[in-house]
Amino acid sequence: MTNHRYCVIMCGGVGSRFWPYSREDCPKQFIDFLGTGRSLLQMSYDRILPIVPKENIIVVTNEKYAPLIREQLPDVLPTNILLEPARRNTAPCIAWAAYHIAALDLQASMIVAPSDHLITRESVFEDCVRRGFEFVESRDALLTLGITPVRPETGYGYIQVGQEAVPGILKVKTFTEKPNLELAKVFLESGEFFWNSGIFLWRASSIIEALRKYASDITSLFDKGVSDFGSPRETDFIRDNFTACPPNSIDYAVMEKADNVYVECVNFGWNDLGTWSALYDNSPKNQDTNVTQNCKVIAYESAGNIFAVRQTDKLVVVHGLKDYIVADAGDVLLVCPKAEEQRIKQMVNDVKLAYDDKYL
Repeated sequence: MTNHRYCVIMCGGVGSRFWPYSREDCPKQFIDFLGTGRSLLQMSYDRILPIVPKENIIVVTNEKYAPLIREQLPDVLPTNILLEPARRNTAPCIAWAAYHIAALDLQASMIVAPSDHLITRESVFEDCVRRGFEFVESRDALLTLGITPVRPETGYGYIQVGQEAVPGILKVKTFTEKPNLELAKVFLESGEFFWNSGIFLWRASSIIEALRKYASDITSLFDKGVSDFGSPRETDFIRDNFTACPPNSIDYAVMEKADNVYVECVNFGWNDLGTWSALYDNSPKNQDTNVTQNCKVIAYESAGNIFAVRQTDKLVVVHGLKDYIVADAGDVLLVCPKAEEQRIKQMVNDVKLAYDDKYL
C-alpha cells in the first residue's frame, strides 16, 4: 500500500515576515535557519523519506526557484518538480498536484506539507502520518493534523472538534481562520479547539471531488486538460491555464465548507517558523538569552535579541539592546522590536513603494 502513498511539498512562498533575511530570490525555505547544515526545505524532505517512497515525493514551487530545488534536492525526479508560472495560493497548488498524482495512480493517497515548518519529534511525526494515511485510505475523508494550542495565537487557523471517529481522530465542527485576540482566548480556554498545522492527508480522488464541489472555479480549468496530466503535454497546459486560476487557500476553498473533514490531534513538536519570534523561541540562546544566526556578536547589557546576518564574517557589536530583531542582509539592515514584528509586512510594502523590487 505504501507504493500508493505520495507527498506534496509546497515550496512557493516568499516568507515576507522574515524580510530582509528571506528575499524574493532566496525565500526562507531555502535557508539553513537553525544552523543544522540543512535548509528548512531539506529538513522537510528528510522527515518524509521514511514514510513515502522517494520517487513519490513531489515539490510544487514557483518556476523561478527551479534551480534552488534542483540544487538542494538533487534526488527528486525532474518530473516531480511542478513549476507554477504564477503564485495562486494553496488551493490551485494542491489541485494541480492532486490531478497530477491521480493521472499517475488511481489509488493514490497523499500528504500535503509546507516546506518551512519545524518539527522536533520526528519519530512521533512518522507515527502520526502513518496513522493518518491508514485513516484516509479506508474512507472518503479530508484529514488535517491539529496542534494543541499553548497561547491565544491570532496568526493561525483554529479547528473546533466534535465526536471521535477513531482513537485520536475527531470529526471537525468548524474552522476559524486567524481569530482576533479575544476570540483566540475563548478558543484556548474552551479546550475544544486545535491549531491548524497546514498539513493535510487525503486520497487524491477525495480532494479532487471536494474541489469540484466547493471550488469549481479552479477545477473547471483543470478538467479541460484532464487528459494532459501525467503526459508531456501537462507542462504546456499548466503554462497556458494556471494563471487563470483564482487565488485561494485550501482552507477557505474546501476545508471550511466540506462535511467530511477530520482532525488528527498530534503532539510532535510543531512550529510553523512564521516569525522572527518563533525562530528566536526555537533557537539555542547564550547566557544573555541572545540568539545569533550566522554571525559573531559582542553584546553589552543586551538580552532577548536575535541577530541574523547573511555574511558570515560580519561582527555585530551592540550596547543596551533588549528584545530586538537585528537582521542584516548585506544591502538591507532591519532593526525592529520583537513586539512590533507584525509590522514587518507593512515595512516590506513601504519599501516596495519607495524602491520597487530592488530590496525585496
